[in-house]
Amino acid sequence: MKLKHLEKLSSNYLELLNDDEDFNVIINVGDSPYIKSFQAHSAILRYRSLYFHDKLANVIKDNNDTKTINLKNILTEHFEVILKYIYGGVCLLEDFETSFIFELTFVAHEFLLDELAKNLETYLIESKPSWLRLHFSCVYQKSFQNAKLHVFQK
Repeated sequence: MKLKHLEKLSSNYLELLNDDEDFNVIINVGDSPYIKSFQAHSAILRYRSLYFHDKLANVIKDNNDTKTINLKNILTEHFEVILKYIYGGVCLLEDFETSFIFELTFVAHEFLLDELAKNLETYLIESKPSWLRLHFSCVYQKSFQNAKLHVFQK
């Protein structure tokens, strides 16, 4: 018999984001003067995102054994959603505007989170088709900037 307690596990990992102890990565998101710093754990980032796996391999630790990553071209709000997804496997879309979710799809692809990006694409196509039609030129242009957005392209 297999017992599954994935919700509790997810919740515990999300609590790590608010824990000021034992982190070993600082991620600065945004551009001056609007930079927000996030504390994270390299093991979780590396195993949940190929982007961070590669990025962390090329960052040198400081005197406190902490690695720092700067992400200037990402919105803080998008990164918060991405980080919660990486840690907890959860992405609650009810709180966001459709345009935010559309842009989040591209951010998910940038962080090589293919599962999340595909789910966001599917969600938009199935739940927000009128928005996609209304913003067709934007959807068309942006979807062809990323070769992986096959569903949007179709």
